[in-house]
Amino acid sequence: MVNSVILNAATRLLVAILLLFSVYMLLRGHNLPGGGFIGGLIGSTGFILYAIAQGAEATRDALRAEPQNIAMIGLGIALASGVYAVFFGDAFFTGQWWFIGDRESGDYIPISSVLFFDIGVYLVVFGSILTLVLALEEEV
Repeated sequence: MVNSVILNAATRLLVAILLLFSVYMLLRGHNLPGGGFIGGLIGSTGFILYAIAQGAEATRDALRAEPQNIAMIGLGIALASGVYAVFFGDAFFTGQWWFIGDRESGDYIPISSVLFFDIGVYLVVFGSILTLVLALEEEV
């Protein structure tokens, strides 16, 4: 833990900005560069900065869930998105699409199982990186 007034004051704002940017990268990743992996890295970077400024215990309190549990939930979501296609007679991890809204008028939002896979990858990377970093932070 670093006793810097400037770092402590700026950390909360930086964490919020990094988390917002990580979600942006997650959502744009299907059609453009980005996705769950890079989004998870950016999101975990915010909490790594928080751990440096506030300490590991304060970071665990801010997360409100153990990083290992976040990673396991993400792994379950990623696996479920792959298994979902099997129920429709398609191959494992074949993309499935849902259309929310009126398709005839063109006023709809397409959502795919690939998005859920990316969300799972995001959570796995986020939880895994924070598990490692917080374990190292507690050792120091």
